[in-house]
Amino acid sequence: MAKNIVIIGAGPGGYVCALRAAQLGANVTIIDSMKRPGGTCLNMGCIPSKNLLYASYEYYKASNHFAKLGISFERLGLDIKQLQTQKKQVLEDLGQGIQFLFKKNSIRFICATAQIIDQNKIKAGDELLGADAIVIATGSIVRTLPNISIDESLVLSSTGALDLDHVPGAIAIIGGGYIGLELGSVWNRLGSKIHVIEALDRIAPGLDPDLSLALHIALEKQGFAFHLNSKVNTFSKLKSGVELTFSNNEKLIVDKILVSVGRIPYTAGLNLEKVGVEKTQQGYIKVNKYCETVISNIYAIGDVIDGPMLAHKAEEEGIAVAEHIFGLKSHVDYNVIPAVVYTQPEVASVGFSEPQVQEVGISYKSSKFPFSANSRAKATHDTEGFVKLLSHQETGLVLGAHIIGSCAGSMIAQVAQAMSLHATVEDIARTCHAHPTHSEAIKEAAWAGVFKAIHA
Repeated sequence: MAKNIVIIGAGPGGYVCALRAAQLGANVTIIDSMKRPGGTCLNMGCIPSKNLLYASYEYYKASNHFAKLGISFERLGLDIKQLQTQKKQVLEDLGQGIQFLFKKNSIRFICATAQIIDQNKIKAGDELLGADAIVIATGSIVRTLPNISIDESLVLSSTGALDLDHVPGAIAIIGGGYIGLELGSVWNRLGSKIHVIEALDRIAPGLDPDLSLALHIALEKQGFAFHLNSKVNTFSKLKSGVELTFSNNEKLIVDKILVSVGRIPYTAGLNLEKVGVEKTQQGYIKVNKYCETVISNIYAIGDVIDGPMLAHKAEEEGIAVAEHIFGLKSHVDYNVIPAVVYTQPEVASVGFSEPQVQEVGISYKSSKFPFSANSRAKATHDTEGFVKLLSHQETGLVLGAHIIGSCAGSMIAQVAQAMSLHATVEDIARTCHAHPTHSEAIKEAAWAGVFKAIHA
């Protein structure tokens, strides 16, 4: 008899779990309160932000770089309405694509709020569903600040920052993490003055320090203003704009504030406490290595459990859970989950950072290669950044990779795969790479980790 699986949440984790479970023969129902599947990622996160990052960078290149390539035109215009219209069309197309996959795999999609009644029953709107297994994949919501109320007019969340119908004169971004830096990049390229207010002593504090510093320098060159070791004490609304005061009594007047201080798991209304599903003090659902909660047939994946809040992490967990339900051996290697910041240059990392290697006491070697010595980067006037590899001093096993450069997000997959296959830096160095490509910088950094970079 086919298993009945009910998944709550149609984001990347939920819908990928649904597709894999359906492939394995389950009867799958997926519930989400949004009319369009795809979750935060598709509707108000990963996809719309990347679309605007792409469009704004094309505008930035046309404004600042085309002339030196011999490309000229009489007048460059910016149509914000069209910018937003094409973004919405992309989201609609992708949403329809997911709906097509649901139909193709006989997955039932219900647009409703969900409540777990017990380990075998879920209420979807007014309908009661039975289930052999339940998967919670409800994602996360933006974290707010107690002294700053988001109204999506003067004070924005990441959602509001994606939907602006004009280019603000100046934006203060509270929080120097990847979401704020990406959205700041969009509006900086289109003409806004960006101020980033960060409580710590560096931006993107989760990155390897070398990447964080290089990204700081790159964005500062582009016009970002950084206020580090700073916290917002007060803010007051003016006739046109907002005035902020910092912990060092610095004042700043801007048109908009973007609150970008992270996200928190979203489990409201699921009835978890009454059912007996346990949570941590931080609000994450407690799970074991198979993503099972304390109730064996109720699982949780993605942003509602501990770990990096990344769409691809949720997808891997979704596949692993679907396969575990069917008794297959599957796991997620949490040591090899890449992270990307889609600024320009892009930043990508996987595995250990240098401070983490030092903290655990592993004997290691750090090797670098700059894109300024890469022929493809030279040919495309795109030489900012470097590849940094960390490898075990004795065995040569790759421990981590940190890349800053225009293609970093795509390049990091090569190193992630190498780490998954327990490859050494010499394995990478002796793998033939196509020429001329940016990925040759990985090969050169690997050579530097074994002997010496060829083009150093």
